[in-house]
Amino acid sequence: MARKCPVSGKGVQVGCNVSHSNVHTKRRFLPNLQRISLLSDTIGPVRLRLSASAIRTIEVKGGLDAFLNGTADAKLSPEIRRLKRRIAVAAARRAG
Repeated sequence: MARKCPVSGKGVQVGCNVSHSNVHTKRRFLPNLQRISLLSDTIGPVRLRLSASAIRTIEVKGGLDAFLNGTADAKLSPEIRRLKRRIAVAAARRAG
C-alpha cells in the first residue's frame, strides 16, 4: 500500500535531522494517513486510506458524495475517479 493520499495527493517528503553539532542525517516525513470508513448516501460505507486534511476537506464540503460531485476529474486520482463513477451509476440507477 502506497504512503500517499488519493484525495489530497500528500505523500512522503524527505528532509534532514540536524544535530547540535550540525551533522545532517536523512529522514522521512510521513503523511498522517488514517484508515477511515466514510458513508456515501448512494452506495453505503466506503473504506479509504486518507490523510487527516483530506478527511476534514470532505467533511467541510458536505460528505463524500458532495465532495466528489463538486471536484473535477482531473484533480482526482484514478482510484477516486472509479469511486466517483460508481456513485454516479448508483445514483442514476436509484433515480430511475
